Amino acid sequence: MPLLFEMKTIPDLYKFLAGDFGKAQTKPLLKYKYQDKYEDISYQDFATNTENFALGLASLGVKRGDKVAIISENRPEWKYSDFAILGLGAVDVPLYPILTSDTIEFILNNSESVGIIVSNKFQLNKVLKVRQNTPHLKFIIVMNEINTAEYEGVSNFTDIQKKGIEFGKGDRNYFLESCDLCNEDDLCTIIYTSGTTGEPKGVILTHKNIVSNVRGAHEVFDMKVTDVFLSFLPLCHIFERMAGYYTALSAGATIAYAESIEKIAQNMVEIKPTLMTAVPRLFERMYSRIKKNFEAQPAKKQKIINWALEVGKEYRKAKKSGGQPPIGLNIKHKLADKLVFQKLKEKTGGNLRFFISGGAALSRELGEFFDTVGILIIEGYGLTESSPVLACNRLNDYKFGSVGKIFPGVEIKIAKDGEILAAGPNIMKGYYRNKKETDEVLKDGWLHTGDIGVFDAEGFLIITDRKKHLFKTSGGKYIAPAPLENLFLSSKFIEQFVLIGDKRMFLSALIVPDFESIKEYADANRIQYNNVEELVNMKQIYEMLEKELGQIQKNIANYERVRKFTLLDRPFSVETGELTPKMSVKRKVIEERYRDLIEDMYRDMEN
Repeated sequence: MPLLFEMKTIPDLYKFLAGDFGKAQTKPLLKYKYQDKYEDISYQDFATNTENFALGLASLGVKRGDKVAIISENRPEWKYSDFAILGLGAVDVPLYPILTSDTIEFILNNSESVGIIVSNKFQLNKVLKVRQNTPHLKFIIVMNEINTAEYEGVSNFTDIQKKGIEFGKGDRNYFLESCDLCNEDDLCTIIYTSGTTGEPKGVILTHKNIVSNVRGAHEVFDMKVTDVFLSFLPLCHIFERMAGYYTALSAGATIAYAESIEKIAQNMVEIKPTLMTAVPRLFERMYSRIKKNFEAQPAKKQKIINWALEVGKEYRKAKKSGGQPPIGLNIKHKLADKLVFQKLKEKTGGNLRFFISGGAALSRELGEFFDTVGILIIEGYGLTESSPVLACNRLNDYKFGSVGKIFPGVEIKIAKDGEILAAGPNIMKGYYRNKKETDEVLKDGWLHTGDIGVFDAEGFLIITDRKKHLFKTSGGKYIAPAPLENLFLSSKFIEQFVLIGDKRMFLSALIVPDFESIKEYADANRIQYNNVEELVNMKQIYEMLEKELGQIQKNIANYERVRKFTLLDRPFSVETGELTPKMSVKRKVIEERYRDLIEDMYRDMEN
């Protein structure tokens, strides 16, 4: 579906929302939970809050080309800040709320940010800790209302808006005129990707980069004014920012903010979204809960569930073949939907048209399962460096196990070594103040993604792994860890899984179990334990997981099988430096940190 209006820059989107279109709307632009109740934010409230804040920033001296950082959870003020900064011709630098003070210091200095907008006192304290080391930083603004009198150069969000109201009295059209000055080739944002090694790199994206991807999303997906998005992925991530924010608003849709990943199930029932962007981890959690629920049912109900799933599979295959399912199958499918599938769909609110999945690989098994029960997941692929989408499945043309076909406006080719190369108006200008890294990934007009992939006969792109993650066993076999890790993550007993095997005789793994599931198993089997640390070291738990792995890997090649594993008593996390803010595994960090445990696995097998 084409864009509702001509859009070349993000300030163009603001003018659309604040202009005639917004003034004609009676439905809310945003929904945000406040004191346990979802509150509506109208188009007019959005426009007023954004403009007043923008004028307040102008009164602080923010001008075209200045960098202003944002570190906040998803909330309306994030959007007010974003539109205000960009409308002034400045550049925003979004940061993950889970970042440490040291990383915040690096990003503020590398980007030369003149100010930072933080959500609360917790984030403020992280900035104050390193403030003396950030010479470019002139102001700090806190979204929450706190007592700022004790801090020099720190203001509340509403204080800045009041300054903006005063500033606007001298020039009522200042902000809109500033929006008009914005050019599509202007720098829009610098997004820092931590990567799995080294210091964060600032990805430079222009308005044209991002808007070209928004335009492509409208060509691919039928998004409507009546759609309601539920947003829970961080707005500092380009996937949510482009798809669940700019694309949603440019379709005239409403966006509701989820409270947290822990409350997403409750929020889906409350909001009844029609569309959601998500990452595979959400579907893994949903699948795990569904599977547990199925297994807890009486034998008669389990029989009905299994029958319904078989009917669903048959129906899905019939639809995918292009023909009309037989009348008998249609009747059985309607019954299966009534008895089983409808109850699952109600858990998403009952109105969901489809999910859009990105950020990591979605296992084919998960995609097929949810499609079987009538919940469609459309998977795409991209990088921050490509604003972000390079390929995606379509609503009427999808294949699980693939990331779909090439996105509108994008070019993709496969290098001789299998690496995916991309070109198009969505490709970044480079890494901020980092020519060396820029030259390594932008060569001859092509972005070298670092991903390995192939096109199948029907034009679907299949990602096999990260180029730098491929490793070779001492037996000479190349291993792509990601697909194998996703295979094992389908187990309800496994929360995190890292494959080991580079230059080794065989594969092993570090496993973080799903602690709730193994506790349930222990209780059901009358296994006595005092704490999680004791439980993961018990022989009965190891043997149970050994059988579980045996079932999962029975149909894969012998050299791809895990022959030894170690259970860990705590999860990998961003705080410990084992995961990136995007929750990607830092393999080198983990292999170094658990080196002794890894060596023990191989030593035990050799003896």
